[in-house]
Amino acid sequence: MLSGNIILSTILKHDTKVTSYKIALLRAINDIVLSFPDLRNFQTDVAIPLKLLAQFWVAYYWPFVKPDSPIYQGQRATLNGQLRNDMSFRPELTKLRHEWETIVSSYNPSDGFYLINELRIPRKHQSYPKSLHQCYSAAVTAISNALEMPIKYAGIGHWTVFNKPLKYTEIDDTVIAIPGTKSQDKCLIINADLWQTFQEMSLWIEALSIHEWCLFSEQVKQETPVDRGLIYQLLTYRPDNRRPLTWERNNIDILLMEGTEFICPWTEKPIYQGINYDLDHLLPVSLYPINELWNLVPADPDFNSHKKRDKLPSQTRLQKARPHFELAYRNYGISTSLSKALQEDVAVRFSTVFGDNLPMILSTAVINLIDSFGEYRNLARF
Repeated sequence: MLSGNIILSTILKHDTKVTSYKIALLRAINDIVLSFPDLRNFQTDVAIPLKLLAQFWVAYYWPFVKPDSPIYQGQRATLNGQLRNDMSFRPELTKLRHEWETIVSSYNPSDGFYLINELRIPRKHQSYPKSLHQCYSAAVTAISNALEMPIKYAGIGHWTVFNKPLKYTEIDDTVIAIPGTKSQDKCLIINADLWQTFQEMSLWIEALSIHEWCLFSEQVKQETPVDRGLIYQLLTYRPDNRRPLTWERNNIDILLMEGTEFICPWTEKPIYQGINYDLDHLLPVSLYPINELWNLVPADPDFNSHKKRDKLPSQTRLQKARPHFELAYRNYGISTSLSKALQEDVAVRFSTVFGDNLPMILSTAVINLIDSFGEYRNLARF
């Protein structure tokens, strides 16, 4: 059997492609492996719901469905005199983008990433209108259906790299599922060896996926010609602003007013009522827009804005910060609202965080996640 890196390289560089679907599939698996690093502890096959892969496709293809300047992702065939869509899900994703821009008045190419992470968080999910949920559900369903094609045709022949997706209830119980997977979710199974390959080759897979996607899109006939430079910009956009975290700050401010103190994990300065603070994204927004509560910790604003910025802490800094992470999570547990939010956010991200001493266990899991991002993506540290 070919090694994982040869299989992935073959799909990205040599497989026949009529759309960018195969590239998007591998990039989505790669992002999911990086986003759920504690699953490696099980050393077994992993079931990924197609709807989760589809959510990443929402983010990837978002910039390509701008109504006044679409960027096609495959040739448009004519059937019965009608010009067909390049992507089967273009109408649903276009409608979702239109609905989003109507509601929030935002036109950033990275809004797809922000949206999918907002809707994974229960308290955020509830804050958006039914119309957006309906459009989102329709887009995810349409993309989930489209995903079956690249899964089937990856490699030589049919179902040679990946097996046909199955409902989670039909899968062997030795297979571990992504947190939040439901029994009726149709899932793609990634074998343990291939999962490890994605972990170890994450930076290479990301770079090669984007490179091949740029070359592919440049060759597709467009209404307005595009070059690989523009495609690269669109594929690498990440949120560059910090969306308001009003709910989180209000609840933390209540704790501070009640006499609860936090410690900045980087400067070890105390944070109490009357002291200005930032809600630091431990995993920076520019790297991955996660507003889950475990990723938000009160921190010294000067250090956060001028020294940490978009860098990741070194392993030494992470270990030094561990008790301060634990204190923050323990403090969140004092608040009924924050406690519930923390438990919900942990449930959609980590498979190994449970038990009586949640703050301590969670601190370890968060440190491992941050360190995994830094290691597998070779990111700058402080």
